[in-house]
Amino acid sequence: MPSNVAIKPELLSKYAADFNADRANLVAADAAVSSGVLKAATDYRGVRELPRDFSIELKQGSITNQKHSGRCWMFASLNTLRYELMHRWNLEDFEFSETYLFFWDAMEKSNTYLENVLATLDEPTDSRVFEAINYGPSDDGGWWQMFAALVNKYGLVPKSAYPESANSTDSSAFKQYLNSKLHGFAAELRRRHAAGESVEALRAAKDEEMSVVYRICAISLGEPPATFDWIARTKGDDDAKGKQDGCKKDNGCCKGSAAEAKSCDCGDGCTCESGKSCGCKKHSGIDDRPVIRETGITPLEFYKKYVPVDVNDFASLCNSPMERTPFGKRYVIRYSANVAEAGDMEFVNVPLDVFKKAAIDQLTAGHPIWFACDCMQFSLRDAGFFDQSVVRVDRLFGTDFPLDKADGLEYGDSPSNHAMTFTGVNLDENGKPNRWKVENSWGKDNGVDGYYVMSDAWFDRFVTEIIIRKDFLDEATRALLTAEPVQLDPWQPLTQPCR
Repeated sequence: MPSNVAIKPELLSKYAADFNADRANLVAADAAVSSGVLKAATDYRGVRELPRDFSIELKQGSITNQKHSGRCWMFASLNTLRYELMHRWNLEDFEFSETYLFFWDAMEKSNTYLENVLATLDEPTDSRVFEAINYGPSDDGGWWQMFAALVNKYGLVPKSAYPESANSTDSSAFKQYLNSKLHGFAAELRRRHAAGESVEALRAAKDEEMSVVYRICAISLGEPPATFDWIARTKGDDDAKGKQDGCKKDNGCCKGSAAEAKSCDCGDGCTCESGKSCGCKKHSGIDDRPVIRETGITPLEFYKKYVPVDVNDFASLCNSPMERTPFGKRYVIRYSANVAEAGDMEFVNVPLDVFKKAAIDQLTAGHPIWFACDCMQFSLRDAGFFDQSVVRVDRLFGTDFPLDKADGLEYGDSPSNHAMTFTGVNLDENGKPNRWKVENSWGKDNGVDGYYVMSDAWFDRFVTEIIIRKDFLDEATRALLTAEPVQLDPWQPLTQPCR
């Protein structure tokens, strides 16, 4: 190897001398070695500039937790829908079963993988197309449109009908061996094709192989319910109920004069002087709030009856300023489907101002937003911040990090890798956003009770996709939804599935 490509000893000596000559380097090294890069780089001034109050804020249910799985896209999607269900049916809290869709996603991804193998039988195994198809065929990651395809086909169920399990909350071993089996099926299909078998015969073999996939999924997660029962109690006004139940001084509870009663109007201590209870329902110990009850309902029936939005009424907007993805176009990503017959993931690419206005309009109207971003850049997982002014690694290391959004995507430095939900935004006196409230799916012990705050500058730089109701799209953007699509390859940096 030529010596001019090596790190020269004399240069290493110079680097070390320069490092030790600067007091700031020594202080930074003490802090980073002792506390870690992120804590050492945290700027308290940046933290103070991102308070956790918002001019527009949506009331959501309890924080969810994907635990050790790559189901963020599914959790964010279900969190978006559960908000609508809770407010439509006046529920205090609600959670869908993530495991239910996880089961069917594993089945559908397996089927689509084998179909893609059949579609590329003559591709070399080291071709870029086949390598993209063959990588992690049933891995956890995904996008909103994968979620929509599953809901359209299989419906939804409450968490009580199909709860979490060891392999849904920690999916690594389950998916490792499912992927291994799928790779074995692919090798066999390609060998049989090379031996001259027809595609029809190979597809019949695939159908038989899918029974093994079902067995692995059912053993790992349990079989999903075909029907289920559901009971939910709506929120009620206890004081109004007590009065409505007729708990009054003259209802026969208190015998004798009105002066004998301490309180018989459903105030505190609804008893007579003698200690006899007035018997109103408020003080009986019975939860008499209105009940929603279903017996033997199917998942599709549940979705259509209780979810007040249609998953097909949303569009995927991206803000990708790369030269090869011009704004004002519709794009489709090849080989990105989970449900084979549903088609590949697609999006329309719009400028930042259009992108952001759609998000603000939807939140202002009282609806949460599924979004995708690179959650690793300039973020504090424990403290719950997304902001480059909070995580000052530039100061810690004494160097700038100059990549803009286009270069970050082009060079694979910051593709989307995580999906969450916007549940609030703070607008300044001029109606401009300066921070966003983020509902995550990492449990209530991360962030502040599970919520994060994101600066508007971080939004501009690292948020690449939002899912917007078509009602909140401007006319020009809505027209793009039916435009002739531009085909993108699956390995392009923008397309990394959210985990």
